[in-house]
Amino acid sequence: MNKRIAFFALVFTFLFGTFASAHPGRTDSNGGHTCRTNCGSWGLSTGEYHYHNGGGTTPSGSSSSSSSSSSSTNINDKDCTDFATYDDMIAYWNSKGYSATYDPENLDGWGNGKVDDGIPCEAPDGYDLTKIKNSPQQKAHQQEEQDSAKGEKDGYPVGLKDGYQEATSNMTSSKGSEAYKTAYAVGYKKGYEDGKKKIEAEKTKAYNKGYELGKKQDKIAIPSAYTSHAGLKKAFEDGFNKALSERVVEKKKEYSSLGYADGKKDVNSPPKDVEEIYVRAYQEGYSKGQGELKESYVKQGYEAAFTMLKYKELNLNNDKFKDWYKEGFQSNKVVVKIKNAGLALGKTGEPLKIPSKYSKGQIIYKHYYELGLKEYEEEQSSNQKAAAGGAGAIALSWLGRRFYVAKKMIK
Repeated sequence: MNKRIAFFALVFTFLFGTFASAHPGRTDSNGGHTCRTNCGSWGLSTGEYHYHNGGGTTPSGSSSSSSSSSSSTNINDKDCTDFATYDDMIAYWNSKGYSATYDPENLDGWGNGKVDDGIPCEAPDGYDLTKIKNSPQQKAHQQEEQDSAKGEKDGYPVGLKDGYQEATSNMTSSKGSEAYKTAYAVGYKKGYEDGKKKIEAEKTKAYNKGYELGKKQDKIAIPSAYTSHAGLKKAFEDGFNKALSERVVEKKKEYSSLGYADGKKDVNSPPKDVEEIYVRAYQEGYSKGQGELKESYVKQGYEAAFTMLKYKELNLNNDKFKDWYKEGFQSNKVVVKIKNAGLALGKTGEPLKIPSKYSKGQIIYKHYYELGLKEYEEEQSSNQKAAAGGAGAIALSWLGRRFYVAKKMIK
């Protein structure tokens, strides 16, 4: 009978000890502690201090012996209240490698799935739960980091290819988590920009290659390395056409200069067996040379008018040059003003004085002054004769009158 009582007492002690240890946290020296986690499940309020195993009374008999045994076994066990700060508790948790399924000190819960969430004790509001080792939040954060790294890694080569091919940018991904998609867009964008830089550098090289070929020949020959990429092909063609255009411009200048020289010499000898654009360039140059040649003869005729009282034809064998010379002579309207001014001064009878503005045409001015002066002198002489004739008539009339009177008196 005594053995049976002892057996039941031992089982009761074991069950009661198990129940106590399942409660979150360990008891203090008084046999109690403060409830911190899921207290409602045990009929307690959060923060309520309570006793286990008859705590608060002096243990005796077999209970005292059992308590001493339990205390010595778990002498290093920690409770949430044993830490100065929550960070200290997390440092302890992390150093032990505890988790929701491995929590021998029951810092998280009591060993059942309802309360064992991998978050020990009571985390302050706003606390970064990813710091807690093996916590769901840390695992989720680590997964996000892995997804981000993979997303960026996957997006970069796709963006690089699209950027190089000058395709429309498409940074979206239809697969993976949100972290993966966001990182994929970042990687794609970076790859796309690198691809654009790469193709731009190669297009510059292709342009220069085309330009070099265009300086040498008129027919384009695109290398196979550029035919498979539309951008590179166009760059090569643009370079070639640029050099070809410059060569055409330079060649046109050459024929234009040749035509100009021939125009100045009055020798029209257009090139043969060349493209029409070069023939036109020659004729344009020739016309320009002819224009300057004509201008020189017109100017000679214009200047000759200041010294020539009467037009005298230039002694030339080329009738065209003679016509240009005469055209210049007749275009000098200043000479007309010089003639009129000289003639007017001469008619006044005043002494000859040529104004400085007519110094170039002093020969003309003097000649017409003398003509005017001659008119003046003739007019003066005519007036004197008229005056002398009038006086003689008066004298004759008086004498006639006296003769008549005398004759009457004699009778």
